[in-house]
Amino acid sequence: MSLARIPFLKQLISSFFDLAPILAVVTIFQLLVIRQPIPDLTSLLFGTLLVVVGLTFFVQGLEQGLFPIGESMAYSFAKKGSLMWLLIFAFSLGFATTVAEPALIAVGDEAAKVAAQGGMIENNDQSMKSYALGLRLTVAFSVGLAILIGVLRIIRGWPLPYLIIPGYIGIMIMTIFAPAEIVGIAYDSGGVTTSTITVPLVTALGVGLASSIKGRNPMVDGFGLIAFASLTPMIFVMAYGMIL
Repeated sequence: MSLARIPFLKQLISSFFDLAPILAVVTIFQLLVIRQPIPDLTSLLFGTLLVVVGLTFFVQGLEQGLFPIGESMAYSFAKKGSLMWLLIFAFSLGFATTVAEPALIAVGDEAAKVAAQGGMIENNDQSMKSYALGLRLTVAFSVGLAILIGVLRIIRGWPLPYLIIPGYIGIMIMTIFAPAEIVGIAYDSGGVTTSTITVPLVTALGVGLASSIKGRNPMVDGFGLIAFASLTPMIFVMAYGMIL
């Protein structure tokens, strides 16, 4: 049997080629532009190996765990025919996955430090932890609401632009009135929420739900939940900053 036919080794090779462009860019600029040797080459190579292996396990986990469970639960709720429980599940899924996002935790901690240094909040651990937690919960609530609206859109068959365009118009208006210190954090919050934990489960939920409802096209109706998940945090975080 060829090694390439073994699923894990095949994914390992694929992960390496996915990271190859990044390694090529870093190497070229380090050697040809900066013209300095790569510092601590051994650690760099070992770290790259860990990234490749970690990415391989992550993709395998998505394919074997998160994608199937997301789709199967969507099928189950559609078969059950309970709109209320489906919407509660959609909100809970969006909230729980966002609270657990490592990227959001990191952004919240950094935002709290900068807010303390800038005099927006008291410069002590308690105030910074409270600010970071408030930011995380605000973003998590907004994503939960976004997934709920997105699921309702799939069920009702509403066109995606009818919801996305007004949302971004609202963001542009709020940007004018929101404190300048919170605008950048709000825009970044929209990006960090759509990361490693949220995206797989939410995507599987949308595709599975659209596939299980008669008259819905998974390609047209199943995608778009992530767009809501990146839009609503901008609105809620700017509102959070305006209230504080």
